[in-house]
Amino acid sequence: MPDSTHMVTPAQRKWLPPLAAVGFFMQTLDGTILNTALPSMAETLGESPLQMQSVIIAYMLTVALLIPASGWLADRFGTRRIYLVAILLFTLGSLACAAANTLPMLVAARVLQGIGGALLMPVGRLAVLRVYSKHELLRVMSFVTIPGLVGPLIGPALGGWLVEVASWHWVFLINLPVGILGFIASWHFMPDLRQGTAKFDWQGFVLFSAGMVLVSVGLQGLGEHSISTGWALFALLSGLAAMASYWLYAANAEQPLFSLALFKTSTFAIGVWGNLFARLGSGAMPFLTPLFLQLGLGFSPSKAGMTMIPTVLGAMLTKTLVNKLIPRIGYRRILIGNTLALGAMIASFALIDNQLPYGVLLGWLMVFGAINSLQFSAMNTLTLQDLSPEHASSGNGLLSVVMQLSMSLGVAIAASLLGLFSAGSSASGGQWLAGFHLTYLCIGLMSMLAALIFAQLASDKA
Repeated sequence: MPDSTHMVTPAQRKWLPPLAAVGFFMQTLDGTILNTALPSMAETLGESPLQMQSVIIAYMLTVALLIPASGWLADRFGTRRIYLVAILLFTLGSLACAAANTLPMLVAARVLQGIGGALLMPVGRLAVLRVYSKHELLRVMSFVTIPGLVGPLIGPALGGWLVEVASWHWVFLINLPVGILGFIASWHFMPDLRQGTAKFDWQGFVLFSAGMVLVSVGLQGLGEHSISTGWALFALLSGLAAMASYWLYAANAEQPLFSLALFKTSTFAIGVWGNLFARLGSGAMPFLTPLFLQLGLGFSPSKAGMTMIPTVLGAMLTKTLVNKLIPRIGYRRILIGNTLALGAMIASFALIDNQLPYGVLLGWLMVFGAINSLQFSAMNTLTLQDLSPEHASSGNGLLSVVMQLSMSLGVAIAASLLGLFSAGSSASGGQWLAGFHLTYLCIGLMSMLAALIFAQLASDKA
């Protein structure tokens, strides 16, 4: 089917960037607004706060699973139809989350929400790429990504405030008016862009997806004992077998889901593996820190949410320095040094207690946000910069999957460690604080291991 960008009307061209921005905002807001509400949700549902990790992981895994198929679906059925379906599923999933009265119901609703969330940003970004010329893209994409920065900034504070003035259900209900308006606007202004579709690698998709899900379920089961140890080990081994099967399959397939030729580019291979291990620690922080502030330090939900704001402000400030720092210092030095600094910064949260002045805590979080942002920017740029044009799209898709997978594994590992170190503590017990301290120490040391991977960069990247 030929490219249909010539069918875009002036009104569609005008309103496409705001539509893509709304989708990005909905996705990023949902990724942060929930974390502050987890203790309140656990209390209402009669669960331990540590069991709420499945609510986070279910969404992240669903997003990771569908990212590889998003581009093919948009080409096959059209950007307009898929974008409408994405907003509808995200909105209905949000309503189902608010209506859930048990943890399994909430997890199932998060999967539905994740299906919509997985398609929102990729399809919106794809439409923008096809409508605007190369010299317009920087301006348009800068506009589209601004709401993505605002979402994490207001998400934790808004979530904490909603829990106190209403209930945790409003963390999800707030998506409904945005979703309804977004659906109506997309119905009128989202262009219906399609291109000829290559054959989708369903066999590779099934093997790769099964591997991700089973490994995650196995690790989560071993950590929180939600399933028996035998079934958890079975899931873990089955997932590893599925991953190995995909690797062998992709080596001989004509058009695999993710070509192994990507790994012939050394910077991509190092960047992907470095992302996987570095994000195990930093990906756990948005889940772990709001719990720490409430359960460990006794903050109210709204105060915990407001306390998280400096993390995002530090990240924003760093983004203005990245383009100057990397050419001057080099990827190798930055990624080795910053990975060690990031791990040390995470581990240093073991020193925070109720005696620490509040202003110092805010500065601590801002420094963490700055170091964390520099890490992400350097890793992502390194990973994609040397890929050939024919591998750029596939490489970007695999990087997105690895990022989501690593963050979900990081949450599972952090929750497991916290459950182990806080065994027998109550919501008001002092053992929570000691458990959090040991957990921060462990995931900080774990994050430092990624420096061994970045040390493999060639000296000309220094």
